[in-house]
Amino acid sequence: MTDIVDELKWRGLIAQSTDEDALRKALADGPVTFYCGYDPTAASLHVGHLVQVLTMRRLQQAGLRPLALVGGATGQIGDPRPTAERTLNDPETIAQWVARLRAQIEPFLSFEGENAAVMVNNLDWTAGMSAIEFLRDIGKHFRVNKMLTKESVARRLESDEGISYTEFSYQLLQSMDFLELYRRYGCVLQQGGSDQWGNLTAGLDLIHRLEPGAEVHALATPLVTKADGTKFGKSEGGAVWLDAEMTTPYAFYQFWLNADDRDISRYMRFLSFRTRAELEELEKVTEERPQARTAQRALAEELTTLVHGADQCAAVVAASKALFGQGELGELDEATLTAALSEVPHARVTELGPLVDLLVEAGLAPSKSGARRTVKEGGAYVNNVKAVDGEAAPAREELLHGRWLVLRRGKKNLAAIEVTAG
Repeated sequence: MTDIVDELKWRGLIAQSTDEDALRKALADGPVTFYCGYDPTAASLHVGHLVQVLTMRRLQQAGLRPLALVGGATGQIGDPRPTAERTLNDPETIAQWVARLRAQIEPFLSFEGENAAVMVNNLDWTAGMSAIEFLRDIGKHFRVNKMLTKESVARRLESDEGISYTEFSYQLLQSMDFLELYRRYGCVLQQGGSDQWGNLTAGLDLIHRLEPGAEVHALATPLVTKADGTKFGKSEGGAVWLDAEMTTPYAFYQFWLNADDRDISRYMRFLSFRTRAELEELEKVTEERPQARTAQRALAEELTTLVHGADQCAAVVAASKALFGQGELGELDEATLTAALSEVPHARVTELGPLVDLLVEAGLAPSKSGARRTVKEGGAYVNNVKAVDGEAAPAREELLHGRWLVLRRGKKNLAAIEVTAG
């Protein structure tokens, strides 16, 4: 088990830890139970959560026992954001989101064997607690002056909006989680992101106050950033979710395929389960031939398979190839094709006019004369077939699934025409 610490360090997955030597000793002495918490503040996890979810998987594979906490209680409060108060969702919505997040996390963990995972919900130990009990049993052990030093709290205090007592109390709730899991399951390690460091150490302090002699630890992974300064986990359409209905498997695959060369090495080390030798080889290939996007494709396929399954991954890979003339568009199922084409420029029409008009409407040509020139030079394709007559209208029989035309200018410029009812 102690090897996992070296593995995490090599991958850059340890941003902070309370006492590395003490953690190594705990791992060497016997089975260790750890936990990581997820608040249901949305109907799905997003790719930013993958670092925590996959680190849990990594730790379990190394022999540790994971407790995956989905916060039915803390989700009703929300960890303070640096900018503004969260919108509070009703308990019924939170309960639905708890179930959805549990279903997303469970496939990544094993619930069999000596270190079988356990799913937990902090609503189980908070729902029956009165406000007086909470203040006497938990709040008594916190010092406000120390809580004020937490970065998100300090930033909010400096803002015009300030911070509500509700969000200010979040740190107490998360600390109580660690205490309860220590008492119920012998949990001695909390894992989380580095932005949670204040909450992680507050939990340790609470346990030390109420359980003298307890040896507990905290381990924080780094926040994932992008080299271009934009927020990790965001695309042009917003957050990249793990739920297939909120972000299609095709869009999920494309997110990783389009990763910046400056970022892909870190992403691979954080998220891939390939060996060190395999990762170093992919890093070398990326450095020597970045245009091949070998590492991006490898990570996209690995994560799409992990999150959406091998069949969905195969379907989106086939779609990605077919759109650029390396496969049969007609063999793609309607859902996969529709998801793929939603990621490229497209126009809606009720009737199929001349190809030159369609090229302009789809944004592949600035004008009809430009479209005619593209066709004449052999650079226009309809459903991967080279067009020879720009004045002719494609036949309705050419529509894929009775709805779509895939247009391409040259090798890389894609667009789509969707024929809708009038």
